[in-house]
Amino acid sequence: MGELFKLSSGIPYLRFGVGEPLVFIHGLGEIKEGWSNQFEFADQYDLIIPDLRGHGEYQSPGEISIKNFAYDVITLLKGLGIESAHICGLSMGGMVAQEIYRQAPEICRSLMLVSTFHYAPKQLGKLFLKLRQTRAENKSPDALRETAAKVCLYSWTKENFEDFYQFYKPNSEFYFKSMEACLKVNNLRLLPMIKVPTLIIGGQYDSVIPVWVQFLMHKQIPHSEFVIFRNTGHIAKLEAKDAFNNVLRNFLNKHKIAS
Repeated sequence: MGELFKLSSGIPYLRFGVGEPLVFIHGLGEIKEGWSNQFEFADQYDLIIPDLRGHGEYQSPGEISIKNFAYDVITLLKGLGIESAHICGLSMGGMVAQEIYRQAPEICRSLMLVSTFHYAPKQLGKLFLKLRQTRAENKSPDALRETAAKVCLYSWTKENFEDFYQFYKPNSEFYFKSMEACLKVNNLRLLPMIKVPTLIIGGQYDSVIPVWVQFLMHKQIPHSEFVIFRNTGHIAKLEAKDAFNNVLRNFLNKHKIAS
């Protein structure tokens, strides 16, 4: 549906559609094509969907950090001559969206923060990372992908597993570096300063980032909207595609700048 572009800065991305710019930012271990259920937004929006460093086709990334992920997206938008865009991020992508706002608030027309978090206590983060690394030792890539699918999905249907596997392609060299970057996030002071329209989305049975975390984010961001999807896990964009797209579209339509 779209074409693959590559800037001189080396950031692979998809771009297609027409309308106000809308950026989709994928989660940990995912690739940009993981937003395929949302490609239909191209009927109303100019979609820009990048691969983050160490993910998909971005395989010579330099230092992995949330700060650098955000810097890359900002650089991409500026390189395309886009002054501002609606920014939607899932999980790690939601942390990147928050960091984009920190670095360049004027670039954000709105924020959609999906199944993400704003703060990881340091010691807890270190323990979590060590546990995940230990569990991953001596396991085959296929076994690790199956475990990830079972953790991320609420509904373990064959179709959901197949969809998940199609777009979950973690790079062993960069996966834990990216996870470590997530666990350094501290946006406790940032959230109350967010001035743009913000939608926060959680999944009722998210076992990766529990929905009460998104509720706390909603309480911290003035005038934010909060939606919980029932009977979904960490990836509502896959498990509840139609409902997810409707909620996103209603929010975006409310906050369109152009007529």
